[in-house]
Amino acid sequence: MDDVVIIGGSFAGLAAALQLGRARRKVTVLDTGWPRNRFARHSHGFLGHDHKKPGEILATARQQMARYDTVKLVSGRATAVTGGLDAFRIETESGETHDARRVLLSYGLADRMPDIAGFAACWGQSIVPCPYCDGFEVAGKHWGLVYSGPMAQHMVSLYGDWTDRITVFANGHELDAEARADLEARKVALVEGAIGAISHVDGQIETVDLVDGRKVEVDVLFAHPRYAPAANLHVALGLEITETPLGAVLKTDERRETSVKGIYAAGDLANPMASVTLATSAGMMAAVFAQQSMLR
Repeated sequence: MDDVVIIGGSFAGLAAALQLGRARRKVTVLDTGWPRNRFARHSHGFLGHDHKKPGEILATARQQMARYDTVKLVSGRATAVTGGLDAFRIETESGETHDARRVLLSYGLADRMPDIAGFAACWGQSIVPCPYCDGFEVAGKHWGLVYSGPMAQHMVSLYGDWTDRITVFANGHELDAEARADLEARKVALVEGAIGAISHVDGQIETVDLVDGRKVEVDVLFAHPRYAPAANLHVALGLEITETPLGAVLKTDERRETSVKGIYAAGDLANPMASVTLATSAGMMAAVFAQQSMLR
């Protein structure tokens, strides 16, 4: 029996496995190989790995895991988690089962692309969600923002540290008088009307195309599509969730434990603020708390 089975082997999952391996705990990591940030050319703001490809960082982490003979990395998809504290059973798509005293869920979130032609092809390349992740590389250029609700108003004020050329695309939303006055005061252009398509070349945006035929040039487009957990194991387990403006994440306590004893969660799955740094930190802490819960 494993001490911990980790479901999801991206940044949070591998950080947890590393910590548990160093504690000489027996661990199996089940991973599908589809991390959320696989669309990004580079990862930014992660100390020691700034401007590296996400896949390269993860590949190095997996290689380093070979030092720890109690950690096993398995390519596979978990399909069910049953049992309870000290006696969980994890079933996989291949028919294999893994027994564990604790379970750590780190299978992340999946972004739901809007039905706009060209959007998905640009996602992670020239359509991005986070200025902290990608703003430095496009500082001073013409930024666009797809309005998605009140949160967008805050984003406009945030962008001012990177650029003074901003266009907001209402995309069918009705902005109230206060929001419009704020944009005007900040000298931010507002484009009314729904977006019909994104014109691009190999993922680099050229224009935002409105359904009425207008085309607006921007260098980068910020957008916040809705998201959902990348797997549904939490549903059958009955885990509590927290609703955010863009989707649901798992609810955890200060020890990263979910509403079911012995099941922990870390990474984007339990935190709407997507960040490699935050994911690795949460994975490490979840591992520590899981380990401590097994002390005699």
